[in-house]
Amino acid sequence: MTDIRCQHKTAQLAGRELAEPYIRTTPLDTIVSLDGVEVVASFMAMTLSESTSQSMNAGCNIAIITPEVNSSGQLIFRDNVQSKIWNHSVLLLVASATTGNTITQAVECIDYYSGRICGISALFSAIPNAGDLPINCIFSAQDVPDYATYSPADCPSCKAHQKIDALVNSYGYSKL
Repeated sequence: MTDIRCQHKTAQLAGRELAEPYIRTTPLDTIVSLDGVEVVASFMAMTLSESTSQSMNAGCNIAIITPEVNSSGQLIFRDNVQSKIWNHSVLLLVASATTGNTITQAVECIDYYSGRICGISALFSAIPNAGDLPINCIFSAQDVPDYATYSPADCPSCKAHQKIDALVNSYGYSKL
């Protein structure tokens, strides 16, 4: 995941792969990027707007924006970028989708600013869709042997009092 987000050649390959389902079918104005995947979003936008493709977005200038998280944990868009959401077609791009909670929060935020969700993409997704929308991903839970997510109350390792080795989120991991 780190290489995809941080190395331009890998990010370019990921951006092209994630753009593929939308090229001929989905007009879009804005990509909302979460979890530090702006480089991938840039390559998605470049692929979607190429004049050489039969893209619905050929020649368009697709905006790439990232919401802020306020002190209450809500996602917000500042005044200077709200115009990129209002009445626009928006694609949501995340690094990983494990439970769908972050995607739900982002979709609610985009709805609040009158954006129209036209797709959801993730580098990794453990869930096939969020609400009615399918999640277009490069890697799924089937690509990770024995992948599982649990609430803290249901975690078998927690119940067995096993110490954890690291904390993991979409930005990476930190060994303990």
